[in-house]
Amino acid sequence: MTNAAEASPDHQHWFEPVAEHLGEAYLRYSFTKGTRQEVDHLVTVLDLRPGQRVLDVGCGPGRHSNELARRGMIVHGIDISRPFIAIAQRDAPAGATFERLDARLMTFEGEFDAVVCLCQGAFGLMTASGEDAQVVAAIARALRPRGRVALSAFNAYFAVKYHDAASFDADRGISHEVTEVRSGAGEARQVDLWTGCYTPRELRLLLDRHQLEVDSVSSVEPGRYGVEPATTESPEYLVLATRRAG
Repeated sequence: MTNAAEASPDHQHWFEPVAEHLGEAYLRYSFTKGTRQEVDHLVTVLDLRPGQRVLDVGCGPGRHSNELARRGMIVHGIDISRPFIAIAQRDAPAGATFERLDARLMTFEGEFDAVVCLCQGAFGLMTASGEDAQVVAAIARALRPRGRVALSAFNAYFAVKYHDAASFDADRGISHEVTEVRSGAGEARQVDLWTGCYTPRELRLLLDRHQLEVDSVSSVEPGRYGVEPATTESPEYLVLATRRAG
């Protein structure tokens, strides 16, 4: 499957050099170790069944896509990072396909039974420049009527409470972090990370505007997905929503 609106090769998203430096070392970070538990939860709450078509937006190295495909789903993963897509393709089981694509430029139309957009910053990294509506609209278009969405987003309350106050732009809801990342060879590099952060109310309003009816917003952590009520104490929220039929 190839999308007509591939990311322009002469335009580089700020995250691409970070992903290129990380490469396979990304999968060594602790937040990537809960894939099976996360997919267990998604299969249950989205009522996913073998043969259904799933779009993984911001798939990274493909850990959720490939786990879903191992369980019989037909999964297409998209990510803006070429190195991450190469890693995902190398490990892909039958039923998983991948392409380099900017989520803001997706033109899928009603092709999928479910869309997932997960993990430490996938949605927030895409929308730190203010393209929230563009990404959500593209996700909604990709779904068939009554198709389901699972989207994780950083918790704005948590960021305000626990991050350095100087690193949070209260006007835009953007967290800016300067951190060190290491390549597979152990080479350290200092990088800037910008992440959009959200309240449950903002997420409900945003999705509702694009024909997505929010079913629940839960507080979650990597590897500990569940149905806990939204609180100020979790680093992420997991939003479940359904594409309206009309």
